[in-house]
Amino acid sequence: MTDDVLTRPPVHALLADGTMVCIRPARRSDHEQLHGLYEEMSPENLRLRFFAASRRSAALAADRACGPARPGYRALVAEIADRIIGLAEYGVTDSQDSAEYGVTDAEHTAEISIAVADGLHHRGVGTLLVEHLVSAARAEGITAFTADALSENHEVLRLFADLGLRTARRFDGPEVRCTIALDESDTYLTAVEERGRAADVASLRPLLRPETVAVVGAGRKAGSVGRAILHQLHAGDYTGRLFAVNPGAHAILGVPSCPSVSALPATPDLAVLAVPAAALADTAEECGKAGVRALLVVTSGLDAAQSDALLTACRAHGMRMVGPNCLGISNTDPALRLDATFAARHPRPGTAGIAVQSGGVGIALLDGLSRLGIGVSSFASLGDKYDVSGNDMLQWWESDGRTDLALLHLESFGNPRAFSRTARRVTRRMPVLTVDAGRTDAGRRAAASHTAAAATRTMTRGALFTQAGITATHSCGELLETAALMHSQPLPAGSRVAVVTNAGGAGVLAADACAEAGLTLPAPTPELVDDLLAVLPAGAAVGNPVDATAAVTEEQLTACVDRIMRYGGIDAVLVALVPTAVAAATGDDLIRALTHAAPGSRPKPVAAVRLEQGLPVELLPAEGGGTVPAYAEPQAAARALAHAARRAAWLARPAGTVPVLDDVDTARAHAVVDTYLEENPDGGWLAPRVCAELLDCYGIPQLPWAWADTEDDAVLAADRLRGADGRVVMKGHWPGLLHKSAQHAVHLDLRGDHQVRAAFRDLETRFAGLLTGVVLQPLAPRGTELFAGVVQDEVFGPLVLFGLGGTATEVLADHAARLAPLTDHDVHDLITAPRCAPLLFGAHGGGPVDLTGLERLLLRLSRMASDLPQLAEADFNPVLATPGGVTVLDARVRLLPRRPQDPYLRRLR
Repeated sequence: MTDDVLTRPPVHALLADGTMVCIRPARRSDHEQLHGLYEEMSPENLRLRFFAASRRSAALAADRACGPARPGYRALVAEIADRIIGLAEYGVTDSQDSAEYGVTDAEHTAEISIAVADGLHHRGVGTLLVEHLVSAARAEGITAFTADALSENHEVLRLFADLGLRTARRFDGPEVRCTIALDESDTYLTAVEERGRAADVASLRPLLRPETVAVVGAGRKAGSVGRAILHQLHAGDYTGRLFAVNPGAHAILGVPSCPSVSALPATPDLAVLAVPAAALADTAEECGKAGVRALLVVTSGLDAAQSDALLTACRAHGMRMVGPNCLGISNTDPALRLDATFAARHPRPGTAGIAVQSGGVGIALLDGLSRLGIGVSSFASLGDKYDVSGNDMLQWWESDGRTDLALLHLESFGNPRAFSRTARRVTRRMPVLTVDAGRTDAGRRAAASHTAAAATRTMTRGALFTQAGITATHSCGELLETAALMHSQPLPAGSRVAVVTNAGGAGVLAADACAEAGLTLPAPTPELVDDLLAVLPAGAAVGNPVDATAAVTEEQLTACVDRIMRYGGIDAVLVALVPTAVAAATGDDLIRALTHAAPGSRPKPVAAVRLEQGLPVELLPAEGGGTVPAYAEPQAAARALAHAARRAAWLARPAGTVPVLDDVDTARAHAVVDTYLEENPDGGWLAPRVCAELLDCYGIPQLPWAWADTEDDAVLAADRLRGADGRVVMKGHWPGLLHKSAQHAVHLDLRGDHQVRAAFRDLETRFAGLLTGVVLQPLAPRGTELFAGVVQDEVFGPLVLFGLGGTATEVLADHAARLAPLTDHDVHDLITAPRCAPLLFGAHGGGPVDLTGLERLLLRLSRMASDLPQLAEADFNPVLATPGGVTVLDARVRLLPRRPQDPYLRRLR
């Protein structure tokens, strides 16, 4: 079997210390290097590898790895700068004792071996190679690795034990037999993720914590981008060594300059490249040869050849890169003070991390956070994002010890599933906020009822953000408004808000804004009413909103807010204030009622609305430290509180798990798919028989049906399928038919043989030359018609959709979506998100449908999509839901010849 993972171009990945290596299949031309790899091993390491210090064994091992391709054998090498530093290989075996370790005889096993060059142990070379072998073996249907090792070979035994896979050992004298099950558990993914995080952070240190920086292309005259960045670094008091590279100057802006990178007195950790696009690749090559470890490329306008050459130079020399076409990077750590941007102002030091693709958005966020006083921990303008991504920055912020708020503006995702796992972990520790950019199809309704038409990119991104716990806003302004609240206030326990005002009209506006944002305004209890009336001036109206009147004093407002804070039925307080002559005459500052409290003394969030405020949002300093957010519009305050409430709800819910489905026949499903694609190399929509067989592999319930090629067959089939009422349904079929109802290719409520024959003849006449047969089913009982489907997104992977079905699905477009694989929480959210959800729970006295059955259906659909990358689209419409069960009445599945890809495999973009 050909493994697509191994037939692709070489991939690059990171070792534990951040060093970049190339992982690729062994080639015949590697023989000399592989033989040398073993020849250079110490006798002791040779003995541990081959159980004897045999040079003959080394030669045989090199011969085997470089031999002709053969089924069931794979050999991968790791190399740095064209030098092979490690080899890992497996060969399929007939293991007789693997059942002892939880692997049945029917499953494939392979013997694995590893070799790492002397002097390069303990850097993760072997572990990285094994991870790539695991991914390749799974694609080939191998379910377990076996390995023999000497019991004193502690390094390799520890490697197997720490993989995160189920491993068993059997000791036989001085030898140990290890069996490693290759199931893709969350334990394994978490272990891979943690190794990847540590390696990623190590690789970013030369970029974000450089000890030496060189700006290549800094001009002698004002106006160049390179000169602007050099000025920012110099004027910002960068604490490391700083150089310019310009062949015509000895110094620029007082910074020493050399004619080339190789002529610098010290090797830079980071080189900033501000040279013409045509010179980029050669400049990057020069940096790599000089030992530079990271590049910041601000140049724009690269063509395809220039882009390839630039990335090739970075990969060949193991350099991480931000850009090209970017604003720059900064790290405000007082011990570093790195500002390698051409923004007009230095960012204020603080605790918010920013990653953007748009330089203009980056400047807006830098200025906004600096103005608010939140400040910035580190900033990266990713530009065209050839290498360093938002995923990298999230992992950096998670580990830097300074960041407590992450802000993203990403226009594209390289590996959304890996990003989602990282984000789910990081959002447990800090808020991660984003602008949902590129919502060009936000208002588009589906033009057709099949799944791919219903799924929009906006819906897909929304599913990613929701499942990962990311707070998605619609603008940079909303992002800053929400950041202000989350930075300064505790999260609310729920969505219940009390509105307090000194002007009735402002209170009404605030109440409307809260309701529109999805917040609730509960009425106060009689006890709370009495408490508030006791402290407020005469004439106050104590409802929700609380109208404290223009006569309220600072002391009275303080007492009012404090009492509401102690009330258990409220989760947040929104105070809408307008300036009055009464307060001015008495010298009262009503805002002090909100800012007088010491930090932490109020366990619930409080936000102010000041309609006269000039700026959209401000953070008002509180006595004793801390801040209180104040907004110019009640809608902004309400949106921020709603985002905070959703984050609190997400954090309060335990992480979901993907339920185990024991009665799924994945092997049979793969066989069905492979057989179909062998007969139909270009893919297509499955015929009813093949479609039903595939659904049966996953236990997806289907209404009984029969296929008929002729009129007589249709009559016989109808006789077998008729229920108690004797009625059947006939559906015409031909390849590519998507909308049977729209084509009038369906006959309902057929009674008796005469009507069946008439219906068949009608379809045969109207669709002559197209019709290949008909499907007959018993007439389904009454119930709620739903829609369930899946579409494989080329970037995001499988997306599961659910909502209202039947012929109205394309008109109402009442669908929700989540990315597969679905957890138990995802399924619940998917069922409750559409507007039709109340129908499922028994609205209007109809009684709830079989919710457990509905969850099972969606989980099985998710599993099918996750198992089969060739499944381009599945469309179940309608799905009949009744109190007694859930049944698919009509199913269509489209396959395409796609190779499996491992989204969690450690590799660079």
